[in-house]
Amino acid sequence: MQLETYISDLLYRYECVTVPEFGSFLTQRVSATIDETSNAFFPPKKILSFNEQIQKNDGLLAHYIADVEQISFEAANKKIAKRVNVLKANLTQGETLNFKNIGTLVFNSESKMMFEPSYQVNYLTDAFGLSQFVSPSVTREVYKEQIEAVEKVIPLTISSEKRKNRPYFKYAAIAVIALTLGGYVASNMYVNEIEQHNQIAQQEAAQQLDNKIQQATFSLNPLPAANLKVTKQTGKYHIVAGAFRVEDNCDAKIAELKALGFSARKIGVNRFGLHEVVYASYEDRLEALKALRTIKSEHNKDAWLDVRVLD
Repeated sequence: MQLETYISDLLYRYECVTVPEFGSFLTQRVSATIDETSNAFFPPKKILSFNEQIQKNDGLLAHYIADVEQISFEAANKKIAKRVNVLKANLTQGETLNFKNIGTLVFNSESKMMFEPSYQVNYLTDAFGLSQFVSPSVTREVYKEQIEAVEKVIPLTISSEKRKNRPYFKYAAIAVIALTLGGYVASNMYVNEIEQHNQIAQQEAAQQLDNKIQQATFSLNPLPAANLKVTKQTGKYHIVAGAFRVEDNCDAKIAELKALGFSARKIGVNRFGLHEVVYASYEDRLEALKALRTIKSEHNKDAWLDVRVLD
């Protein structure tokens, strides 16, 4: 049994996946980051950790294995216990456990489990399709420092004699002020003319509309009744396409799935506060599992089965 595959599937949806009598894999969301030394941008993600103190069986892993392998809950628990015994024996012998796409576990000198997470997979579904990238460095030219350096070599000064010999500076300043004031006055007059023209045009349009309404005759014929056939999806077996913390993101996912021919919809909020979007819902468990296998092989390998009764 590939236990790490089932754990990896559940880490996309849950913040804690417990392996009974072994420990729990935990996820924590972190925001996007920037490495200033390499100019690398990293998208938001879930970081993984391991806590060997949390070993109580919450049934999450066993239920998922039972649904996927079509076995009973008790048989799934026996498979987990058998696998855990092998893992503990390997750790005791000093081996390093490698969980694909999750991380590695090994005993330290104090016989405590040391976990090193793997960063090959981003378990944050909201960041699907985002990858890290490196931006070219931004160079800034400080023109002020360059000008100050030039002024130290070639000082720019205007003596009092030059000011007396160049009276056109005074007249040029007066001309600029006059042009500015004149432009401001002309601009206000132009704006006022436009507003008056718009008011007159609106009044004429309103008057013409009133005249046409008074002259018009209306023939109101009853429209035939429209019969719409609406198929309501039922069933407690839901094939989930994704879970979103922001509900507005669900609409884009639903539109995408409907364009592919699926009866996509929202089924509400799960126990972790995430809004779930499903491909479809089924009454029969075997039919749902068959559809899940098809979707995972042809459309979305990260799709999963959620079993719950909707209100």
